[in-house]
Amino acid sequence: MNDRSAAPRRPLTLWIRRVAVLTQKDLKQLLRDIPLLIFVVYVFTLDIYVAGVGMTGDLLNAKLTVHDADHSQSSRELSYRFMLPYFDFAGEVTRPVHGLDLLDRGKTMMVLDIPARFDETLRNGQETAHLQLQVDASNVALGYLAPSYVERIIGYFSQDYAQRVRMSPISSGDPPPVIASIDNRTRVFFNTNLNGHWFNAVGQWLTMMTVVAVLLPAAAFVREKERGTIEQLLVSPVTPFQVMLSKVIATTLLVLLGSAASMYAIMQPLIGVPFRGDALLFFALNALYVFNISGLGLLMATFVRNQAQVGMLTILISAPMTMLSGTWTAPESMPPWLAELVNWSPLHHFIECSYGIIFRGAGLDVLWPSVLALIGLGGALFGMCVWRFRRQFG
Repeated sequence: MNDRSAAPRRPLTLWIRRVAVLTQKDLKQLLRDIPLLIFVVYVFTLDIYVAGVGMTGDLLNAKLTVHDADHSQSSRELSYRFMLPYFDFAGEVTRPVHGLDLLDRGKTMMVLDIPARFDETLRNGQETAHLQLQVDASNVALGYLAPSYVERIIGYFSQDYAQRVRMSPISSGDPPPVIASIDNRTRVFFNTNLNGHWFNAVGQWLTMMTVVAVLLPAAAFVREKERGTIEQLLVSPVTPFQVMLSKVIATTLLVLLGSAASMYAIMQPLIGVPFRGDALLFFALNALYVFNISGLGLLMATFVRNQAQVGMLTILISAPMTMLSGTWTAPESMPPWLAELVNWSPLHHFIECSYGIIFRGAGLDVLWPSVLALIGLGGALFGMCVWRFRRQFG
């Protein structure tokens, strides 16, 4: 009875043992490649910290120059509201042309022009008081943010001025001034303080994990082609599927270790990124995504001949994938044809999973469409990889 029940299990056990031995070999090769190992440690630790702390989407220390043609209490009060840390008040100019000259020479980023009779216009209330803001939009991101910050400051100034008018004493018999106002109340979920450092840290982790998951298996495969050990594997009792699978498993284990270090040693304690979801589900989907991208890296490796070509193709694949998958730019802001193409990127679907688990605490009941997409894309990529391997070395 025992011999008969054990007999069918021997091929499966042997198959698993061969994959385990190949995986152990690939892990040893990766750990012996010191420059590549240093790169992996850096991108999962120091690089995440620098991106989370050093990069910000806020407007900080923007140089502002003022041309005040009114020289009234209201114009001075408005000018002094542009303070650090958002604005660096760079002083006043006597003529508008001097402000344009500063913009041309890059000495200031904005010039606020306050016209004459500004205070008088506000006090009369019969016409609209106009201001002019000239912005250097050479940096498009800052050029977009700066006017919005200025509009908020001017809006608060207008509200405060209207409040002072409402509270000022009036003559007997005169009706109190009626000034319309709008009370806008906004409630922010999942990132109450709009902390951009959280988004930058997670976005950089996604980007570098993609680069590593493409680079490691491709580099390992091409290294064996350069050294001629791939031919030795072909004459051994292993299948192309086992050869590919072992490299994917080795890469997945290393990336999971790096992701754990990023989350629990960098993002949470040093940057304060919350983790509201299930850790087991998070790392399971992390492994599924690495399986996808590793298959893409191995497929790429079947077309190249040396390590230099691996590096160039890794950049060629990972750069557009990260830029056009929603990591830094929302697909809704892309052209329709490009937004449809984004759905074929594994990173796009993993972004939905990672952000959902980390920030919203989402589970499989919410993330299952993205999980199914990852499974389908991963199976297709790995199948193409095995087919290409057999065609090249069969």
